Amino acid sequence: MLLLVVEAKLDDGERVRHDPATGEEGRDALVDGLAQPGPGAWKIEKPLGTMFVWAQIPEPFRSLGSLEFSKQLLREGHVALAPGIGFGDSGEGWVRFALIENVHRTRQAVRGIRRFLRGSGA
Repeated sequence: MLLLVVEAKLDDGERVRHDPATGEEGRDALVDGLAQPGPGAWKIEKPLGTMFVWAQIPEPFRSLGSLEFSKQLLREGHVALAPGIGFGDSGEGWVRFALIENVHRTRQAVRGIRRFLRGSGA
């Protein structure tokens, strides 16, 4: 696997490193964490080589649509994701996760999502 490291120079002279492997680790924490068996499980296909994860809304919530589902998840699960409808009509029924947080925060989000899904009967 080719591993790229990007360095950027900030105005204050501080150097920042971004390691794309971190995205893979975050993706796995999200997708594998949500797929764990038990109440609140959400099976999502694991994407390759992207900083986004697209997921179909779980069946019990599909009638809400992507915008209302995302709003409820934010209110009750304290996790923000992008409703698919924001990307056009074909995005309806889907949501998009951005893999921008560290693995610890991603695991916190997984717990919040599962708690929301369990509490809502999914």
